[in-house]
Amino acid sequence: MTSLKLNLSIFSIAIASLGILLLLTNPGQKAYEQYAAQTLNVYLKKNVCTKMPAEISIFLQSHCHSLVDTIRPKLAQIIASQTKRQNFILFSIYQTDLSIPANLPDYQVKTIGVFRHFYIYESEEL
Repeated sequence: MTSLKLNLSIFSIAIASLGILLLLTNPGQKAYEQYAAQTLNVYLKKNVCTKMPAEISIFLQSHCHSLVDTIRPKLAQIIASQTKRQNFILFSIYQTDLSIPANLPDYQVKTIGVFRHFYIYESEEL
C-alpha cells in the first residue's frame, strides 16, 4: 500500500508540474501576432511572389520580396484586428480570419499556442 501511495504522490507531483509549466509557457496575443506576421511574410514570398502572372510589371516581380518585408508591420496590424484568442490558461487557441485586399483569397487559420510555440492545425481558403 505504501508503494501505491508513493506512486500516486509522484504522479500527482508530475501532473502539477506539467500544469505549472503549461501555465507559465502559454504564449500571449503579441507573441502570436509576431508569429503569424512572420508566417504570412514567408507564405507571401513563397506563394505569391513566385507565382505572379507575366502581366504584372517586371518592377513588381523583381521587388516583390522587399515589398512584402516593407508591408510586414501592416500585416501584423491586420492579423491583430482579425484574430480571436481563446485563453484556456494552460494553452491558447487563435482563430484568424484573414482578409487581405489585392485580390488574394481569404483564409481562416486556427492555431494552438502551447509551450511558447504555435502550431497551425487548420487552414482553409474561404
